[in-house]
Amino acid sequence: MWIYFVIAIFFIMTGIAIRVFKWYFLISGYNTMSNEKKDRVDIEGLARFMGTYLYANGIAFLAAGILQAMGIEAGVTAAWAFFGASTIYLLIRAQKFDGNIYDKNGKLRKGAWKQLAIVVGIVAAILIGVAVLMFYSSQPTKVSCLEEGLQIHGMYGETYEWETIQEARLMETLPRIEWRSNGSQIGPHLKGNFRAAELGAVKLFVNANKPPFVYLRTDNKIVIFNLADEKETEYVYSKIQSRIE
Repeated sequence: MWIYFVIAIFFIMTGIAIRVFKWYFLISGYNTMSNEKKDRVDIEGLARFMGTYLYANGIAFLAAGILQAMGIEAGVTAAWAFFGASTIYLLIRAQKFDGNIYDKNGKLRKGAWKQLAIVVGIVAAILIGVAVLMFYSSQPTKVSCLEEGLQIHGMYGETYEWETIQEARLMETLPRIEWRSNGSQIGPHLKGNFRAAELGAVKLFVNANKPPFVYLRTDNKIVIFNLADEKETEYVYSKIQSRIE
């Protein structure tokens, strides 16, 4: 959970640096403009807008850290969702402060549509990427019991050879998740690399709302997964047990 406090501090301190101390060189794009182009930017308005964006996200991640410390994981998902939505809004709204794109009357300057098209393209790519990530992250985990080992399909999946599995058991509850190091969390769906309070580094492929969960301890990692329903999870667990006994 401490990672969210670090993120919150980063956002808030950067917001103070830009809005209060006027460290405009921290604003991406503005710092590489020529002096002529910089003169056309409403930098004070842009700095206020950027500061508000950074403060809001800092507060969101601070709340996420506090809620996670209380055992409420939904705050983390909400914070990341807010970050994504506010970043897209930032990319679009920030263009209004650039006098190189819009004139004083708010009309698009001649030829400026090319620069604006880049921003629109970036926003579209982000939206498509997020939609794809949410779709695949929310799909039930699928596994195959192969001759050489257990294969977990999809994002972050890999094959675990039977001889490397040292322990397998069913769990009715998940360990408390402290933070994710490289993974996705869409509602109750957790996939990828996380850190659990009791176990340390773990790899998860779970729907947290559908116990039980299969716990695997291999030579070099801990893996926890479940499938679409309880019976399917228990069936795969029985097949794993028969292979490693």
